[in-house]
Amino acid sequence: MGFFQKLREGLTKTRQSMASKLGAVFSIFTPGNDDFYDELEETLITADVGVQAAMDISDKLRTAEKEKRLRTPEEMNAELKNILLEILKDGGSPLKLDTKPSVILVIGVNGVGKTTTIGKIACDLTKKGKKVLLAAGDTFRAAAVEQLGIWAERAKADFVGTEEGTDPSAVVYDACSAAKARGCDVLIIDTAGRLHNKANLMAELSKMNRVIERELPGASRETLLVLDSTTGQNAVNQAEEFNKTADITGIVLTKLDGTAKGGIVIAIADSLGIPVKYIGVGEGADDLGEFVPEEFVDGLFE
Repeated sequence: MGFFQKLREGLTKTRQSMASKLGAVFSIFTPGNDDFYDELEETLITADVGVQAAMDISDKLRTAEKEKRLRTPEEMNAELKNILLEILKDGGSPLKLDTKPSVILVIGVNGVGKTTTIGKIACDLTKKGKKVLLAAGDTFRAAAVEQLGIWAERAKADFVGTEEGTDPSAVVYDACSAAKARGCDVLIIDTAGRLHNKANLMAELSKMNRVIERELPGASRETLLVLDSTTGQNAVNQAEEFNKTADITGIVLTKLDGTAKGGIVIAIADSLGIPVKYIGVGEGADDLGEFVPEEFVDGLFE
């Protein structure tokens, strides 16, 4: 099964929730009908698109109706898809891995699927011929080091880990040294995921970043924030908190197959301007794929 088909199936709950409601909304459309836009906003908000994004989308559609003289529900529906694609246009940009080694720092709170996401990205990169090194920088969570080690074996990647409770920055230092010595193409670093509002977690991330800058100056860097899509608007709140400290270059949204809140992709793109780079629709190694805006929007509306 191709990833688009997996995505389409993964978005079933969101699509069933949105499609039936949007169908009802578009059925009442007549040119200049204010009730239509009120209903549209409410429908988008219930799909976790977010209040501000829902209002923005409604305003853009209202403007398009007048300027493009849209007169039928079909024309309005097509224009809605165009508006969503415009919001998501920066999504799906490929990882910037131009140097050897390049670094991917993966952050996020516990329970979002961070370590599993790292394993899946490693599998994808090794299949593409990259030599990958995984670093177990989450030394606070029980079994995190062991879990990442299992994924390293599965992905045929190198691995640097240590005992639970070790200074994470020391692990990052060892991993940077190993990546250089072993001629690795990509170093992927797991990080601690305690609550995002804890100052010590953010301080630890800053310290790890300083080690990377010192040991691998000029290396291409990606900082990926992993978010659980089932948490809805709380995912946006997490992103806002992490963005205060970390220079986030992309979002990974997991568990889209288990939620009707797939609209959160739009809320994140609209409110934060951070591109969604990967989406997860299952537990398997092949169930994480690069985000393609056109496929996502088609999956919502089919």
